[in-house]
Amino acid sequence: ELPANNFKRSLMAGRQQIGLWVSLASAYSAEIVAGSGFDWLLIDTEHSPNEVDTTMAQLQAVAASPVCAIVRPAWNDKVLIKRHLDIGAQSLLVPYVQTAEEAQAAVAATRFPPHGVRGVAGMTRATRFGRVADYAKRAHEEICLLVQVETKLGLDNLESIAEVELRQDARDVALHGRLAEEHLLGDLCIRQALGEESDHVDLTPAEPRCGRAGFAGLGAATVVGDQSSGDVRRQQV
Repeated sequence: ELPANNFKRSLMAGRQQIGLWVSLASAYSAEIVAGSGFDWLLIDTEHSPNEVDTTMAQLQAVAASPVCAIVRPAWNDKVLIKRHLDIGAQSLLVPYVQTAEEAQAAVAATRFPPHGVRGVAGMTRATRFGRVADYAKRAHEEICLLVQVETKLGLDNLESIAEVELRQDARDVALHGRLAEEHLLGDLCIRQALGEESDHVDLTPAEPRCGRAGFAGLGAATVVGDQSSGDVRRQQV
């Protein structure tokens, strides 16, 4: 049976999700934190020395825990996205998305032809080595795509990025009859988007744009590095 993506389902239900970045490139470390009570763990391959094999080992290490795993590919690249999906990742955070075209490319990389450009393979870990019936037809139901807006250009294009997600959902609903809403406009790095380096900057100009992501049924998320800022952000996420 196709594994359920509980992270995606929690987002659909509007439940707040608190998680932890995992950057040590160690399955042993991932297994330790998997039981720490977080809703999700993000296995980072952009700014940590993870490759596909170490990422797969960490996915295997956390699979026995109720925590949900998210993988951040090193770039918005269809080959990287394909390889992470093939090893069983169901939730992806794609970094540095700045335009609607880049968002569309990320969506296409998660879909099989004719609806996207993901390469087809029948004996991957994602298919449970061929045991998931109709995987190519059903995989999108449990894939959760998150895009990371990190620059002023991306912030300026926030609404058009959100509209790409809507168009993709509408197209899939028309072709397949159903598609759970999956998309979170994730990890809006507001400080970088505003070109600020200080830890104490006025976030007011950017926050209304985060809120407007809600018009598309999207959530806005953020990353915090300490407990004090986390208390503030937790009220907003």
